[in-house]
Amino acid sequence: QVQLQESGGGLVQAGGSLRLSCETSGLTFSAYYINWFRQTPEKGREFVGRISWISDSTEYADTVKGRFTISRDNAKNTAYLQMNNLRPEDTAVYYCAAGAARANMEYWGQGTQVTVSS
Repeated sequence: QVQLQESGGGLVQAGGSLRLSCETSGLTFSAYYINWFRQTPEKGREFVGRISWISDSTEYADTVKGRFTISRDNAKNTAYLQMNNLRPEDTAVYYCAAGAARANMEYWGQGTQVTVSS
């Protein structure tokens, strides 16, 4: 059974940092893209970024580029989303999703809330 579990969310002031983790089990982690999304009632689901299993290349949405960094530790079956210089508009529930193909989200985590106060 494949499971993805996000952690590390919380309340932070604008300008602060958080690191989210996406711990996985039940899949060959090193062969999967790991994607990060966020969701709010107002904006719906928004792509944040992804890390490839091929040379760990990354992609980011323009809204987070330069502030967020995605990494992975294949030995721990875990991916990370380092979020710096957070803004109130980054407030959302953050989800990780895994897929064997670049734009294919096969498995999702339950999400973790990030709240950025102004």
